[in-house]
Amino acid sequence: MQKATIITALVGTIVLAFASLLYFDAKNPSTSGISTIGIEAAHAEEHQEYTCGMHPFIIRSEPGNCPICQMALTPVKSGGAAAATQPPGERKIKYWVAPMDPSYIRDQPGKSPMGMDLVPVYEDQAVIGQLIDIDPVTRQNMGVRSERVRSRDLHRTIRTVGVVGYEEPKQYSVNSKIDGWIEKLYVNETGGVVKTGQPLLEIYSPQLVAAQEEYLLALRNKASLANSTVSGIAAGAARLLDSSRKRLKYWDISDRQIAAIEQNDEASKTLILHAPYDGIVTLKNVSEGMFAKAGMELFKIADISKVWVYADIYEYELPWVKIGQEVRVQLPYQSEEIIGRISTIYPYVEQRTRTVKARIDLDNRDFELKPDMYVNVRIKSEAAKNVLSIPVEAVLNSGERQTVFVEREQGKFEPRLIKTGLQDENGYLEIVQGLLADELVVTSAQFMLDSESTLREAIQKMLEPKNNNQAPQPAGPSELDDLFTDPAENQELELESLFN
Repeated sequence: MQKATIITALVGTIVLAFASLLYFDAKNPSTSGISTIGIEAAHAEEHQEYTCGMHPFIIRSEPGNCPICQMALTPVKSGGAAAATQPPGERKIKYWVAPMDPSYIRDQPGKSPMGMDLVPVYEDQAVIGQLIDIDPVTRQNMGVRSERVRSRDLHRTIRTVGVVGYEEPKQYSVNSKIDGWIEKLYVNETGGVVKTGQPLLEIYSPQLVAAQEEYLLALRNKASLANSTVSGIAAGAARLLDSSRKRLKYWDISDRQIAAIEQNDEASKTLILHAPYDGIVTLKNVSEGMFAKAGMELFKIADISKVWVYADIYEYELPWVKIGQEVRVQLPYQSEEIIGRISTIYPYVEQRTRTVKARIDLDNRDFELKPDMYVNVRIKSEAAKNVLSIPVEAVLNSGERQTVFVEREQGKFEPRLIKTGLQDENGYLEIVQGLLADELVVTSAQFMLDSESTLREAIQKMLEPKNNNQAPQPAGPSELDDLFTDPAENQELELESLFN
């Protein structure tokens, strides 16, 4: 028992001595192979540069504040920017960027939209995130492909469905302005074609008969007082006649009917209502013998010699649709197309379909286009001329921002924010800001590059010291004790490693 205790104490002493040796060896670079790390760290500290976390293109040789956002500059991490190891005289400017908008880049200096001077970005810098370096073998295994940013003419043909509707200004409602009974119908079915002035119905109204009698009485009164010598009598009779005539006209009694009343010197029992316009009867609310109240809609007439076609345009297609564009409309049962133009784009979105209506005006002399009919609509938009574009699959869209990976020389990839515009039918996307002509963008496997970039950024944030002004301290004895949490279980293994 006493011998086992002595052996255990001896093993503990050797282990502690070995741990102390490692500890002091790490503190003294001249006595171990770890000295290389210490020398490299000291060398990096002598050439330490500082950057802004919000504006990575700001590089300074001394600590301080960012000239843009006034945040404290942080030390550039090893591998985070190659600018720390490249002499300033050999650095080449890649492009110029707006300080407050990383997607606004230009190939020469100037002013940003906010009036600030553009800042140069060098070949060894990335505006956002870290430059990613991938060797050729890994790139081939990942299947990374690239395509150049080029100027193209973008165009899009919108194919949608339209519904034929009535021409709204050519819809008419026929009603009676007096109460009465329908004595006779001349048009007794819907769908019938009517012409202007064609009789529609006869209506009997006691009020109308009384008004005719008053008119005849005023007419006789004027004739009898025409030669009166009393001043004002003749003029009063004339005014009464005019008033009675206006009353009949306000009740839609035509001049021809009034002339017939004067000629016959007798009131007519019924009033004939005539069609006010050409068209077809689309609604009939009256039957013979029924009582119709004043203002009741009796017929509805619509002229369909011209019709409107309402085409549904989705919200993302709106930039391609303009008033005056040529449209081809095709009926479901024939191959011939009817050519028209967009006359109106309605300024609201349909709540149920989430589409915007575009109206096309068409001639319909042969009545081929029937209201409420579905038709096929094809709108060929005007091309966007000579715009920078890339394949749509090159863009990583997070909802709030759009990112692409630009390929640099020697397998380096830079994540860059961009702003996009129109998307054509061939899979190309307009670049508004963020890229220059002839740059290479990754079109496949960019999701793996994005994961690598995000991982590196997360690791660097984890490794940042809590206080950037305080240098990291070497591991203390408490940290070394964690490496030997259970010396009783591992003492035989440690002894073998020491003596071997």
